[in-house]
Amino acid sequence: MHIRKYDFDYSRRFFMEKVATGAGSAGILGALFPLMAESGDHYKAYPEELMSIEAYTKGKVKVGDVINKDNVELVQDLIDPMLFQEVTQDGREFFILPTQAEIEHQFPPFYLDATLKNWGQAVIGDDGNVWTKDGKPWIGGHPFPDPQTPEQVQANVVLSWGRHDADIFAIPTYALDPEGSIQYKYDFVWAQQQTIGLVNPQSAGGAPYLPGKENMLRYQSVWFTAPNDIKGTAFMNEWYYDQSKFPELYGYLPAFKRVRRFPTNQRFEPLVAGINLFLSDAWAAGDPMLTWGNWKIVHRGPMLGAMHYNWRPDQDNWQHPTVGGPGGNSYYRVGKSLIPEVIVLEGEPTGFPRAPLSKRRVYFDARSIEYPQAISYDRRGEIWKSFEPGFAAYDTTLDLDKGVPDYGNHKKVASDGRTEWSWNWVISNDIQSRRITRFCQSQHCQGGWESGWDNQGPAEDFINQYMTQSAMRRLGT
Repeated sequence: MHIRKYDFDYSRRFFMEKVATGAGSAGILGALFPLMAESGDHYKAYPEELMSIEAYTKGKVKVGDVINKDNVELVQDLIDPMLFQEVTQDGREFFILPTQAEIEHQFPPFYLDATLKNWGQAVIGDDGNVWTKDGKPWIGGHPFPDPQTPEQVQANVVLSWGRHDADIFAIPTYALDPEGSIQYKYDFVWAQQQTIGLVNPQSAGGAPYLPGKENMLRYQSVWFTAPNDIKGTAFMNEWYYDQSKFPELYGYLPAFKRVRRFPTNQRFEPLVAGINLFLSDAWAAGDPMLTWGNWKIVHRGPMLGAMHYNWRPDQDNWQHPTVGGPGGNSYYRVGKSLIPEVIVLEGEPTGFPRAPLSKRRVYFDARSIEYPQAISYDRRGEIWKSFEPGFAAYDTTLDLDKGVPDYGNHKKVASDGRTEWSWNWVISNDIQSRRITRFCQSQHCQGGWESGWDNQGPAEDFINQYMTQSAMRRLGT
């Protein structure tokens, strides 16, 4: 008889001890990130029970299985409360994907290079911001790939949202009413440019900072291209590196034909009518890091999340099939794989005295420090809304008959030929109003815009073209 030393009960006890002592170093058999950096995967950091859904469930669930209300109890301890309610009460379903262990499939390539190169050079200063050991702004990649505190976990996400120097996303968006009907359909473009922590050798001549912008973190804008009654509406954020300062927020409204400055601390309101996407939601880190506080670790353990194989080049415009809800189209029908370990943080909006939420719970994949779920709670402490994403390396599609990856001819690569990585879709579910907004990063959207990463030309030109007040006026007309 084969007796496993590191069985489910051992793993559970290990994670309980980790919660009691703080973040610490992830992994059961050894520190996670050092093992990933050394071997290129995380097989040496976790036992078999945390690497295989079939081993974890003792054969009750396997890759390719569809999880729905009839069998969701088999994985109830692996999913968050919002997903459980969506499956049991709203007809949502998802399928099981294999666990992806390779480190190169969990980061954009240049960002991973910088993380490995700069590992160990970051500190959190007395002001709460991230600095290099010689007191300079951060130089690129994860500042804390092996985080020891909740604040270090947060810093990995806040300092570089998309993990590219520059991104532009074409995003068709659907806002559904409580009856499951599509009430609003929008197309918008989201663009952002890092000014600190540049990782692509082609950016700023290989320097980590955009010259003259060392006090800034990023420029980010969004503009709507459809329908006609909202077309031209645009918003632009100028983010300071100091995470105690709110970004400057400007908006262009075509009806008034002028740019106006908006109160920047009103970050829990929809950008346009009908959707429940807030500025605060972005990457579960849409606000400056130091405007939130009282972070604590509330859970560690395995989880099912959409961290891999969620790109759909086999579908028209990279859209996803839908399932569930009153009309059968409320949720994307997506796959989820076993994450060996998530670090679950809870934080409070300490910089927002009139915030409509009391706290946010964010689940972080310990391998990549990316989040498979973020849940906001109202002032009464009850679940209000979720912000659930999917991610992928851009080199696989799916065998829909088996629910497993299919390495076909689809691939998106960086300038040096390595596989790209990005987010794919988001489901934002306001469970109290029963309104769902879902959107995905698509190949294109109305207006002729296309998604792309790090191929936008010089950073200054990209900012001037899309992320200034004059650019907002031009885009609006």
